[in-house]
Parts: sequence; structure tokens; C-alpha cells
Amino acid sequence: MDFVLKLVAFIFTVSIAQSKEIVRDSRSFKLNGNIIYECVDLYKQPSLSHPLLQNHQIQLEPSFSISKPKNQVKNGSKSKNIIECLNGTVPILKNTKEYVASARYWEEKIFKPHTAESHGSHIAGVRSEGQGPYHGVSATLSVHDLNISGDQASYANIYVGSGVNNEVNFIQTGWMVNPSLFGDGRTWSYGYWKGANGKGCYNTICPGFIQVSKTDHLSGPLPHFPGELDRAMSISIQQDKKTGNWWTSDIRRNEPDVHIGYWPKELFDLLKNSADIVGVLGEVQASPSGISPPMGNGHRPTEEDIGSAHVEEVQIIDSNFVVQGSGKYKFENILDSDKCYGLIDGKDSILFKYGGPGGNSCGI
Repeated sequence: MDFVLKLVAFIFTVSIAQSKEIVRDSRSFKLNGNIIYECVDLYKQPSLSHPLLQNHQIQLEPSFSISKPKNQVKNGSKSKNIIECLNGTVPILKNTKEYVASARYWEEKIFKPHTAESHGSHIAGVRSEGQGPYHGVSATLSVHDLNISGDQASYANIYVGSGVNNEVNFIQTGWMVNPSLFGDGRTWSYGYWKGANGKGCYNTICPGFIQVSKTDHLSGPLPHFPGELDRAMSISIQQDKKTGNWWTSDIRRNEPDVHIGYWPKELFDLLKNSADIVGVLGEVQASPSGISPPMGNGHRPTEEDIGSAHVEEVQIIDSNFVVQGSGKYKFENILDSDKCYGLIDGKDSILFKYGGPGGNSCGI
């Protein structure tokens, strides 16, 4: 009888444990009313349903290691610590109807390298073109909170791209304030890609981006710690030499870097082997009424580094997959509306400072 009782108790305990495990495996993380992440089996994530990825083999980690800037201790990204899926699962965005509709709306307004800017967009930043081919770019972007209306957006990003005639492939990642897209006024990290046949999208709104990290997701609210004066994110887009996939990574402050995931090379026809342009930008999208939002930290840059939105520690992966400092390249400055925004060169590790208040006379 004792044996039977012990056996029943054991089976009951195992059943409870399995039940808890099932609950944990299916757990979700709600970041706000529009944004919900669910932990999904790494090998069953929706992106693998993309027609171009039917035979894709998931790459669990890149073959390269990121070369950290000398003063990385000062500026690296911090862990978001919002989501932590179990081993073997990854956080995948659950696409609500509201999120999908907003993403499609903003997709048409995003700045596209090699093409004319979309109506109502303004940019301030730098790019390197004609000195490639390139295999990636990394930078540290100062991060800021902005008060903007629900029909406006303000970004800062790094990007790689290639274009022929009117066709363009590109990838960008950075931070964004976009109340309409994300459902709140917080500053969010994001990614965007456009590949073969003009197909692409924000984050994982459509199949394409392969999530690998179980903790760091492509898009989420960026933390802001009390008393923090120098808020920044260090990020990279880098092509893997062995596979051709384009990885994005969080370059951490005092911790190992986190490789979030990648855009498979199969998604692109012009970025399969390399990129012919890389850059770093501040960007805004005006409201339909024509009023442009603030860019950067909302103020014009000054000669003093303190108090200006800025970009520093820019590195480029050259034609030989070697990481080069920004001093090896000649950058073209881009500023399309000096009425509302400013752009000035920085000193030492700061490549440039940018930003401005926006307004209703910024131009088309």
C-alpha cells in the first residue's frame, strides 16, 4: 500500500510539474495594449513561413565578434530586462490588428536610401557612399524622450543599403518615438527592412527577421534609469562572412554583446553580397497638417557636446570584413531643413551632433 501511495504521489507531482512547464512555455509579455510578445519555439517562428525561407537553416550565432570601441564602458546599451523566454524559445511579436494597420501606414513614410525622401520627412545625419562595398556599420546613439503628437514620428538609426535605378534594398535599426505605431509615447527600439520586389516591414510585422536571442527583442521600450544623464544605445548591423546573413546586435556596456537575430540573405536581391551605402541618421515624419516634430533631443546642436543629441563610436565593416573606425572614411553630411534642424561635426569619439525643435515651416 505504501508503494502504491508513493507511486500516486510521484505521478501527481510529475503531472503538476509538466502542467507548470506547459504554462511557462506558452507565457506572453504584454508591453502595452498594442504590443504583446509570446515565447515561441525557435524553429517554429513565423518568419520561417516566408516563401524565400522555405529551405533556410537557422544560424544560431554569427561567425564574427564585434570590435568594441575603446570607451565602450561609458556608452554601451543596457539590458532591457523585459522579456526572458525559456531555452529553445524566442520572443515573437503578436500582431494585433491595430499594430498591423499602423505599421503599414508608417511603412510608406520611412526614409529610403538612394531614393527621394517621402513627403513630410526630414533628415539630419551622415552617409558613406562610393567607398565600398560595405558589410556593416555600428554606432552609439544618444537616446531621448520626446513629446510628439500621435500623427508624427521621430527616429535615430544606423542603416545599410544598395540601390539600382528605382529599386532599393536596405536595413535600418535604432530608436523611435511613434505613438501611432506603438500605442504610447515612449522611446522604442525598432528594426526595418526592405528586400526583393520591394517587400519588407517594421520589426516582425511580416515574416523575415529571424529572432535568436531569448531575451533581447528587435523592438521594445528602452529603459530609462533614475538619475541617468548619458542615455545611449550601441547597436550594429553586420553581414556574416560565412552565411551572408545580416545580423543586428546590442553592444553591451559591461556584459557580453547580445546577438538579437538576423535578416537572412535570401530576403534580398541587392544586399546578398554587400551594401554600397552605410549611414547614421536622425529622421522625422511630419503630421498631415505639415507640422514637423522635434528631432534628436528637441534642441539644435551646440558646440558644447553636453546637451546635444549625438552619434559616436561609428565603425564600418569594410570590403574585407574588417572593422574600421569612422576616420578611415569620408562622410557626406545630409541636412534637408536647416530652418528646423541642425547638424554639426563633433569632436573626439563624437562623429556629429544633430536635432531641432521642428515646427510648421520646415519645408516639404
